[in-house]
Amino acid sequence: MDMKKLMKQMQQAQAAASKIQEDLAGQSVEGSAGGLVTVTMNGQGKVTALKIDPKAVDPEDVEALEDLLLVAIQDAAAKADELQQRETQRSLGFLGGML
Repeated sequence: MDMKKLMKQMQQAQAAASKIQEDLAGQSVEGSAGGLVTVTMNGQGKVTALKIDPKAVDPEDVEALEDLLLVAIQDAAAKADELQQRETQRSLGFLGGML
């Protein structure tokens, strides 16, 4: 294989990876726990917002709120992972023909 061609392909892949990260930072997903707790994350998996319905707050049962938060965060994280995989496959699909 031609080294110049290989170097060009590497540069293209690096540029595509950078663009993917930039695009993911601008996208968001929401995870929810029964609508009582909603977590918003960007496509990179960083929490950007958290909403708690007042009905979820019971001073006598803090553990239930903790469980709702955990479920909502895990749901949002799973959606962020799916988004990352989808965007990476879409953006780097051109590599399949180059290798």
